[in-house]
Amino acid sequence: MPKRGFPLAGVDDVDAVTQAVMTASRLLVAISARSLTAVEERVTLPQFRMLVVLAARGPTKLVVLAEQLQVAPSTAMRMVDRLIAAGLADRQVNPGNRRETLLRLTEEGRRTVEDVMARRRTEIAGVVQRLEPRQRVALVEALAAFNEAGGEAPAPGLEGVGPYPLGWAGDEPVRGA
Repeated sequence: MPKRGFPLAGVDDVDAVTQAVMTASRLLVAISARSLTAVEERVTLPQFRMLVVLAARGPTKLVVLAEQLQVAPSTAMRMVDRLIAAGLADRQVNPGNRRETLLRLTEEGRRTVEDVMARRRTEIAGVVQRLEPRQRVALVEALAAFNEAGGEAPAPGLEGVGPYPLGWAGDEPVRGA
């Protein structure tokens, strides 16, 4: 008998699987939103995305940052200006080309990303702990296959905790959580 409106395990129905993934997506979005509550007065979700990309890539040129976020360079510049005003990012001269400016996180910006990601990881771990061990194994296998089918690189384990841009076109995972 299905639990909570979900089909029986083993059913090979694209619609049923899609419904289950959409429900899980709703849960993950809610967890992500809750993880941002401590910083929502300082940064918007798009600004947080920028912080995550900067944390993953390190010092980055504005045009590259705009491409990563799929926004116009002028939009990226306004976001950067707000992050600089908040003390979360700054500009530096590119040591390899003194005509270029690189954008980077400040220590406060790095701590902000790490804190949000830690809260997210903790809440997800709480949900996973409520699963039986066999369900955890099945979940890892299913999510690994799903991520591979979607072209998403695996996130590192606990030893590599840190930012990891997820689901943004053009991302090049560097290090992360």
